[in-house]
Amino acid sequence: MIRRASLVLVGALMGATAMSVIYTAVAPAEAAGASTYKELSIFGDVFERVRAQYVTPPQEDKLIEAAINGMLSSLDPHSSYMNAKDADDMRTQTKGEFGGLGIEVTMDNDLVKVITPIDDTPAAKAGVLAGDYITAIDGQSVRGLKLEDAVEKMRGAVKTPIKLTLMRKGADKPIELTIIRDVIAVAAVKSREEGGDVGYLRIISFTEKTTPDLEAAIAKIKKDIPADKLKGYVLDLRLNPGGLLDQAINVADDVLERGEIVSTRGRNPDETRRFNAGPGDLTDGKPIIVLINGGSASASEIVAGALQDLRRATVLGTQSFGKGSVQTIIPLGDGNGALRLTTALYYTPSGRSIQGTGITPDVKVDEPLPDDLKGKLVTEGESSLPGHIKGQSETDQGSGSAAYVPPDPKDDIQLNYALDLLRGAKTDPSFPPNPEKAVSSK
Repeated sequence: MIRRASLVLVGALMGATAMSVIYTAVAPAEAAGASTYKELSIFGDVFERVRAQYVTPPQEDKLIEAAINGMLSSLDPHSSYMNAKDADDMRTQTKGEFGGLGIEVTMDNDLVKVITPIDDTPAAKAGVLAGDYITAIDGQSVRGLKLEDAVEKMRGAVKTPIKLTLMRKGADKPIELTIIRDVIAVAAVKSREEGGDVGYLRIISFTEKTTPDLEAAIAKIKKDIPADKLKGYVLDLRLNPGGLLDQAINVADDVLERGEIVSTRGRNPDETRRFNAGPGDLTDGKPIIVLINGGSASASEIVAGALQDLRRATVLGTQSFGKGSVQTIIPLGDGNGALRLTTALYYTPSGRSIQGTGITPDVKVDEPLPDDLKGKLVTEGESSLPGHIKGQSETDQGSGSAAYVPPDPKDDIQLNYALDLLRGAKTDPSFPPNPEKAVSSK
């Protein structure tokens, strides 16, 4: 294994669209022509007209932000401007921890419903229970708030207090709790034994915590399951929207002995960057099956594509999202936010561009939708996004597939198919893969 200090970030926007980002120094731009400056002069005239004559006084900073975003959104779905708050939120998300209470929540009948308090967090210690409804935050009713706005109110600086008003089934009056915020570490990896002979590893997102969490999870599985009984691992990348590229590289490197993991290729040939694996397989060569679906995007596609091309793992599931472009984050100075600009595409070891195509599984297994989701779950991929960059291998078939995983593992067709392959109850020509047939770019 090799550890690299990489400043590349391959992440995801909330929801179906995914993005990838690389922090880097940017070469000075070439001077624009005279006609360009004439157009900019027209923009200045329009801005002054709107500022001075619009029926109500507009917010000038909002006008500028909207104009910048309009320019960037005309390029592709992933180039955009992030104001200072958005840029800070992105840094928080990729760090994998924040100041908060430690509860998973959803919106239910205009109230915030607690799905579960996370163990050993301020919310759990204060007595918040699964099923509680949060009706007010610091005395302000949550009715009319979007879920993300309510979550934003509950997050805050460590060691600061917040008052929650709760409605609980069986309680005859509202419950008021004052909770002191603390550092909440979001688990990047969840793991468990499956039947005492398979290690299950689910990577939720690629944050700064992913590599250490994964390595700890593998170590625990190896401790709990004797080597002679451990048949292999399931690496679940379904519903994984992406994250930090250096973490994706490290994850692939953790189970590879050699070979190129991914390359990024920009506008100029000299901008190509290649990332390679080094010796050291934490799984000791045990078989691996990678699960993907339409919710697997960006960094998760890098891992799946690398392990598939190098024949280290068999990929099972349905077509991935197909997010294969790289965005450069350009800081615009203190308090000015940052520019997110598409600057490159990334490629699997065989030279495949994932953009608009995605990763095709070695073993296609559909996950049936429950009746209440039939006709309601929209299948979306990079290829369906308006204005997306057309990938070099993109066809009319496009990318993406259904992004659904059953909440109960016993109902999970894809997972159970993978377990049957590992245990020999099912067979497939692609499992186990033959490392001698690894495909690399020439």
